[in-house]
Amino acid sequence: MRILLTFILVLATHGYTVMAQAAEQDSNEAFAFDDQPLKDDLSLPDWFSLSFLDLQDSLDDALKEGKKGIIVYFGRKDCAYCKSLLEVNWGDPAIVKFTQKNFNVIAIDVRGDRRVTDFNGTSWSEKNFASLKHTNFTPSLLFYNAKGQLALKLPGYRPKYQFRAALEYVADAHYKKEPFRQYLNRAEAALSFGSEELNEHDSFISPPYNLDRRRSAVKSKSNVKPLVVFFEHPRCHACDILHGDTLNQPQVIKQLNELDVVQLNTMADTPVVTPAGREMTSREWAEDLNITFAPSLIFFDESGKEVLRVESVIRLYRLNNVLRYIIGKKYNDYPTFQSWLHDMRKGLTQ
Repeated sequence: MRILLTFILVLATHGYTVMAQAAEQDSNEAFAFDDQPLKDDLSLPDWFSLSFLDLQDSLDDALKEGKKGIIVYFGRKDCAYCKSLLEVNWGDPAIVKFTQKNFNVIAIDVRGDRRVTDFNGTSWSEKNFASLKHTNFTPSLLFYNAKGQLALKLPGYRPKYQFRAALEYVADAHYKKEPFRQYLNRAEAALSFGSEELNEHDSFISPPYNLDRRRSAVKSKSNVKPLVVFFEHPRCHACDILHGDTLNQPQVIKQLNELDVVQLNTMADTPVVTPAGREMTSREWAEDLNITFAPSLIFFDESGKEVLRVESVIRLYRLNNVLRYIIGKKYNDYPTFQSWLHDMRKGLTQ
């Protein structure tokens, strides 16, 4: 496992501190941008593949070139998170070299109208294909192997060290042996940065965590708020940054008061009754949900149905809009967050 071997080499050479500092720097870079929509359209790297958006043809071309598969990149021209992926993650020459060696990258505009032909031969518009694949947050990446099978979905923008791990996870076929969550956890276990305690916030509900929202458990839905669960863990630098900045903003605090807000430790055995009425520990629930990033925010409606999840870097502008989408129950009218966001920006909805 290349990424783990790299970690071990760094440990042997420089010790835990240097490795942790590298990952911490990745996290700092991941959060060091304004996530307002870009004023100028984003340009794609010239090494991305020119494609007629036929996925099987694109895969065949990649295999002829000796690649392991293709990456389908879902983005927007005004997406600040996409800019960070392209300029920070894919701005690293070593990451570009590794990507080009193993994959061809195909770009899809989540609001575009070009035709996409999937592996079943079905034709979709770009925006409908993006909706089909539930790419609520841009950028999102779908990794397909040599057989056209989805090996990994990476939603949203991740710090560089996690992005490197994702590339190697697919290129070296570790998806055949273990989930990405498990692969990444084994690598991150050696890191030693961040607080040993979870961050506190006034909006968090105190235990016990009975989140059961089934009809039998809740007599009336009229007084039930939507629920958001913050899945975090100790020594999480991204969690520290989110709490130290975005969650302290007055507009965020005001909106969180409109929700039931719970914080759970993904590494603890805290008892939880899930919205579906299952008795589990917080660790088991995180594993069941296959959460691969901390902090992750999972939103549930009044009936306990999951309606949205954020498993990536999130800054103020995006979080404010996510909270508006949930509090306004826009998920009842819009199948995806992206479709609501598009109409909201066009003034077609509140």
